[in-house]
Amino acid sequence: MFDEFKNAFQKPNNAHVQLIIINVIVFLLLAVVKVFSTASGNADVFELIHAQLAIPAPFFSFLSKPWTIITYAFVHDMSDIFHILFNMLVFYWFGKLFIEYLGSDKLIAIYILGFIAGGVSYLLVYNTIPFYEALTPLHGMVGASAAVYAVLVATAVLLPDYTFFLMFLGPIKIKYIVMFYIVISFIGSIGGNAGGNIAHLGGTLMGFIYIKQLQAGVNWGGWITTVLDSFKGLFGSQPKVKVTYRKTEPKTHQPTSKASKASQDEIDSILDKISDRGYESLSKEEKEKLFNASKK
Repeated sequence: MFDEFKNAFQKPNNAHVQLIIINVIVFLLLAVVKVFSTASGNADVFELIHAQLAIPAPFFSFLSKPWTIITYAFVHDMSDIFHILFNMLVFYWFGKLFIEYLGSDKLIAIYILGFIAGGVSYLLVYNTIPFYEALTPLHGMVGASAAVYAVLVATAVLLPDYTFFLMFLGPIKIKYIVMFYIVISFIGSIGGNAGGNIAHLGGTLMGFIYIKQLQAGVNWGGWITTVLDSFKGLFGSQPKVKVTYRKTEPKTHQPTSKASKASQDEIDSILDKISDRGYESLSKEEKEKLFNASKK
């Protein structure tokens, strides 16, 4: 099982599965802590850890734990297995479709932007609207729902007429599926899980804006990709420089364009880039190399 998870995590253009694995691992680790701490009569240990991961509603409490704007999105309700189950199932379906058109880098970007937008919306509502101030939750908020909603809406805005075949319902366009989720969250924004539903709506708005800006040529998630690439560069292995010597050979006529020929390694690298970031991420020279290679 470990090898299967490892292979799935390392597979290229597989960000939706990678994010699901991270969420599941966090859930299982917290489940172990909860079971052992409760069984040993030290349930406060789990509550203390959980409190450091959940995003609190009071603004000044949040300022003392700013990291929770990230951690809350990878923690789920331990008393309800369906919380993480439905989140990850829906995310898998829509995330897979999103990656087919825009690549893994943009999926990670909208996922992160989604939970940030959800957290900010949660804080703003509970600290500015009297109705919600009276409903301030004691244990804060957890869950990847805001990020999942951002991916759902982004996919529906990008491909509104794409059809999913649902059990018992048949073919339904994803724009109607997503609209149903949005309406449910809007109604629930004054219910028992008001904070969670407010976060859903924050993720919804971010998903819509992200795709509209991307279609206008502005990538709101570009900084996220840059930061993550920097981390990969720090922790990833660097290729060794190999020096070789050879005799000078008489010069022969070379093609006028440097991009007219490309080695197989270059083509493989370009294909990997398309897999990770989509065709639009290629430079003009890379597109020319790929075009010329396709004519051989």
